[in-house]
Amino acid sequence: MNTNGAKPRILVVEDEQSLRETLTYNLKREGYDVLAAEDGLAGLGLARSMQPDLVVLDIMLPGMDGLEVCRILRQEMNVPILMLTARTEEIDRVVGLEVGADDYVTKPFGMRELLARIRALLRRVRMLSQGAEPDEAADVTRQKALVFGDLTIDLDRRQASLRGEPLALKPKEYDLLLFLARNRGMVLSRDLILERVWDWSYSGGSRTVDVHVRWLREKIEADPSNPTRILTVRGAGYRFEG
Repeated sequence: MNTNGAKPRILVVEDEQSLRETLTYNLKREGYDVLAAEDGLAGLGLARSMQPDLVVLDIMLPGMDGLEVCRILRQEMNVPILMLTARTEEIDRVVGLEVGADDYVTKPFGMRELLARIRALLRRVRMLSQGAEPDEAADVTRQKALVFGDLTIDLDRRQASLRGEPLALKPKEYDLLLFLARNRGMVLSRDLILERVWDWSYSGGSRTVDVHVRWLREKIEADPSNPTRILTVRGAGYRFEG
């Protein structure tokens, strides 16, 4: 994220020319510096050379598809990725999130909605780059770490560790763990988790929460099939016990 006052740089990777030009025009009107590519390989090259602050990435691309581009980008950099697709099945949203996307918009979409999601993602990254969670930005007395027995969540480094060993958490897995931990003992509905962890505008389904909880349990529970840290409250949601 630019911190020197420069305009945020957004990379649009979209093979449909009319949509690519429309996105470029509207993003420039909003004050962003915009780069555009018409296929996955070109988009990957631009991301590597220009280091954008955010990537708007279509899934259905010629040559290298958006899921593969997303997977590679997530391995190489921590840029927020907003995926576009004409698909409507929830499993496709889950796959997109699994490879590292931060948000997901299904075509056709409204430009105001897309711009709102972009602003939310950039705001979140900006808050984190300043050393604060979005909900904690004004809290100058915030904790440096949350400790639950052998599980530690380092807030400054956005890193969780178990028995002193760093956990390989995806960005959304970390966000989910932190939200659950900060609300220890409270029953949190799937809708609330979607709103707070995936932002108010996220349009995925509750299965996304279940999938991410399953992934977290596999990393922090001694027996993921019989969890003691993240408990399921039947008909209500989840409760973190630490």
